Amino acid sequence: METTRQKKIGGILQNDLTLILQKLIKSVGKNSVISSITKVKISSDLSIAKVYVSVFPVSQFESIFELIELNKSSIRNSLGILIKDQVRRIPVLSFYIDDSLEHIDAVEKALQGKSDPIKNSSLLDKRKSI
Repeated sequence: METTRQKKIGGILQNDLTLILQKLIKSVGKNSVISSITKVKISSDLSIAKVYVSVFPVSQFESIFELIELNKSSIRNSLGILIKDQVRRIPVLSFYIDDSLEHIDAVEKALQGKSDPIKNSSLLDKRKSI
């Protein structure tokens, strides 16, 4: 369970990382891509942060994720400048995919009757190939 301090620092990181990420994406000329940090989980000693990134359109996620990985140290340095008064150590950042938008879209299509989630299930495809 997260403490109040972890939640506060996570919120600060979420806001600042969203700004840093949007600025980074615009600097490489990908103006049609929308990205955000959906969640930040911080370790109890505030030294490690798991950052969940959402990208729209989803087809651009791989290129954005590569961009993030290439610029990981500069993102952390920019974050350090922004939060140096709130924390003693800047946490090590680990970025993860947040595919909740894809899941929501699939559920919505299934509810509208546009697709059959059972027929389109990746588990069934894996069973057939085995």
